[in-house]
Amino acid sequence: MISRLAVGLFLLFSAALMQAQKIDRTKPPDTPPLPVYKLPPVFETKLPNGLLLVLVQDNRFPLVTIRLDFQAGSKFDPADLPGLSENVGALLKEGTTSRSSRQIAEELASIGGSLNVTSSRDALIIGANALSENTSRLLDLVADVARNATFPADEVELRKQNRKQSLLLQRSRADFQGELKFNEIVYGPHPYSRISPTPESIDKIDIGKLTAFRDQFLVPNNAVLIVLGQLPPRAKVVDLVRQKFGDWREKPLPAPPKAEFPESRRRLVLVDRPGSVQADIRVGRLAVTRTSPEYFPMVLGNAILGTGTSSRLFNDIREKRGYAYDAHSVLDAQKDAGVFEAVTQVRNEVVEPAVEAMLSNLEMMAKTPVDDAELSDFKNFLSGFFVMRLESQNGLAAQLALVKSMGLPNDYLETYTTRIRSVEPDQILNAAKKYISPEQAAIVVVGDAQKIGPALEKIGKFEVTKVQ
Repeated sequence: MISRLAVGLFLLFSAALMQAQKIDRTKPPDTPPLPVYKLPPVFETKLPNGLLLVLVQDNRFPLVTIRLDFQAGSKFDPADLPGLSENVGALLKEGTTSRSSRQIAEELASIGGSLNVTSSRDALIIGANALSENTSRLLDLVADVARNATFPADEVELRKQNRKQSLLLQRSRADFQGELKFNEIVYGPHPYSRISPTPESIDKIDIGKLTAFRDQFLVPNNAVLIVLGQLPPRAKVVDLVRQKFGDWREKPLPAPPKAEFPESRRRLVLVDRPGSVQADIRVGRLAVTRTSPEYFPMVLGNAILGTGTSSRLFNDIREKRGYAYDAHSVLDAQKDAGVFEAVTQVRNEVVEPAVEAMLSNLEMMAKTPVDDAELSDFKNFLSGFFVMRLESQNGLAAQLALVKSMGLPNDYLETYTTRIRSVEPDQILNAAKKYISPEQAAIVVVGDAQKIGPALEKIGKFEVTKVQ
């Protein structure tokens, strides 16, 4: 006689089998709803010298991340010294009044740490990591590098030689030449237009200029210090920061460059690069900053147009037409201005149809609302990618620094995915009409003028310049 338990198991198995047979495997599974991002506990205070301190307790790993951000990026370089901020950053950890570059490296190794300095258009950033038990020693190293760099003469000369060589390599690339000319056109005389040093400005770099820049801009009232990770009790961390940074004297800050930019207009420029077998193509214009109400519609519009292998540019120019290995677009939002830019590289023979295809895709974004399915897919993609970036300590520290340096609201990170998901098709369309439509866009093509000039004539009147 069959037991009731056996009958029950048989019925359960049969029901599960029938349910499995009903699954439609021609459709992808539904994406589960993404939970709202919640920040770990955040504490802020400001030292008497103006240094803003942000503490974030994250007990997932026995690690600490320190990020010291200064408003001291390349836009603060003197007009005749582009690259000064970049070189200050590169040389900060090459020696201080109490440590040589080797001693800094050895001490970092002994605490399981790393320390790097980078410079962007707006900021100069010291980033460091170590095991949590070495929080005090890591803070000491960061303070020493920020406050006491000596810029040793031999390190300065080595840096200058190496930077000249890397600059030669950069200038040999069509994409770099395209970026140089595009930024020059879009940003005009504003310092954002300068994306690299020149051989002449590298020659002018010396210890005095490096020290003067540090003393003027690397000061506590121009900085945000983020300490994130498995930290000691808050009072102890604040006391450690006061020990390392408390006697650092604040100084008057020079006014930043005025946020004045040329009006966007249609302009076609050919950068002549003799012998080039392919062309670098860029189309774009001034767009939005992160504080603009049109920022989130532009984030979605840019993603749909040119982010990833599911984007329109990639599927049209690469997959459908076979013109290029890659085609993408970028929304680059700096503090004072933003830029939208669509980019691809194609062989000379297809320059004309490739440019026309790019312009057609940009026009379509500005004329036709995106459909619900496409919009939903990219909302899911952007929301998930954003939350993933915040999973690492470095990623979270970078985003917290961005919030402070860009003047964004404190709930920016927690409301990001909600604001992405709330964007409607008409908002994207309106933003695209203003910033993605190619009617007022700069078009920069880098290539051999003799080979691709006739093709560009079919697109419109163009200027010819030389590579730099």
